[in-house]
Amino acid sequence: MKITVIGTGYVGLVTGVCFAESGNHVVCVDIDENKVNTLKQGIPTIYEPGLETLLKKNVEANRIRFTTDIQEGIQHGKVIFLALPTPPNEDGSADLKYVLQTADLIGRSITEYKVIVDKSTVPVGTGEKVKATISQHTSVPFDVVSNPEFLKEGVAVDDFMKPERVVIGAESEKAFKIMQELYEPFLRSGNPLIEMDIRSAELTKYAANAFLAMKISFMNEIANLCTILGADVDNVRKGIGTDSRIGKRFIFPGIGYGGSCFPKDVQALYKTAQENNYDFKILNAVMQVNEKQKISFFDIVDKHFQYQLKDKQFTLWGLAFKPNTDDIREAPALTIIDKLLEKGAKLHVHDPEALNNVKKLYGDKLTYFTDLYKALENSDALLILTEWNDFRTPDFDEIAKKLKNKLIFDGRNIYTLSKMQEMGFTYYSIGRKTISEGS
Repeated sequence: MKITVIGTGYVGLVTGVCFAESGNHVVCVDIDENKVNTLKQGIPTIYEPGLETLLKKNVEANRIRFTTDIQEGIQHGKVIFLALPTPPNEDGSADLKYVLQTADLIGRSITEYKVIVDKSTVPVGTGEKVKATISQHTSVPFDVVSNPEFLKEGVAVDDFMKPERVVIGAESEKAFKIMQELYEPFLRSGNPLIEMDIRSAELTKYAANAFLAMKISFMNEIANLCTILGADVDNVRKGIGTDSRIGKRFIFPGIGYGGSCFPKDVQALYKTAQENNYDFKILNAVMQVNEKQKISFFDIVDKHFQYQLKDKQFTLWGLAFKPNTDDIREAPALTIIDKLLEKGAKLHVHDPEALNNVKKLYGDKLTYFTDLYKALENSDALLILTEWNDFRTPDFDEIAKKLKNKLIFDGRNIYTLSKMQEMGFTYYSIGRKTISEGS
């Protein structure tokens, strides 16, 4: 099938490459000429495990090509995916200008039947707006479909190639049939393609992300209560995670959620509720808890040093919002960096993939290290802000030798209390007792 993907950001690039991998002919459109030229060479513009291999393979096989010419894209695809940014406005609502501008161009350009697919996360009612915008300019038949993505950064290629479910919101049997045909190669193991109306499909994506964000915030509240009561959040987590009604995922305490989806989508769903005169109390609490969690970790550091952080040097391991990505959008690490810089601290930072993105943001305010151990030299403490596998079994003797103090603040609970006690570190974590040096 001939497919066009407009937008080569995280979702668009993964979508285009994976559809090409299943034998489709894909044209990806982006306004950024430098990005397009890079992608033409088979070089991905984001870090995602497995993506580079598939991109190179399909570029060489001529199953995927990249262009800045949106007219070429519109004419090529029987199915046109809109994978465009929907950034939050100041009030938290989703900005649809890129989606609707593209819909306007499509309406002015199509000459035969097309399926226009909203792949971006968009508020309920967007499908109707896209349809109305296109209809202003053409009498050519077309269908609008909502096909929300459920890709997890770090495993997005696997998520696309082996989806747990595919959600399709449409108004016509013709559109459903085309989408079924398109996704059939990815559902051979029997996972469902769920058909519904467009508004329900749009809400499904927001509901899923808001629910997962709620689990994270709930567990962070439990962790904070554990600290007060002298309980261990790891034990509580295991105790509830084995209940099939709750499950083991998204109940790890930490320094809050981030990324391109959870913060934006929770905020947008809350705004939608407000616009419809509904007080969504749980979502308001989820957002408040998440912001508080980032600050509370900083407060632990500040309190340990008796609120005297000026000229203290800290090493930060982990800057991306989660492992296996270079994405720093809404990363909790950024809030902590900002707070430490405000207090006059000096920061050595390391991340396996996100250093360049952080450098674009902070420039020479930070000192950047590709070697995690060199980053430790002469620092007063190590702060762990992202749970990369690289950090899970380090050389603790080397850490102790490089640091001024055997002091670790672990925002992701990646080390056991017994190991920290054995190694003689002072060790702070989330929802567990503090280990004092030599105790």
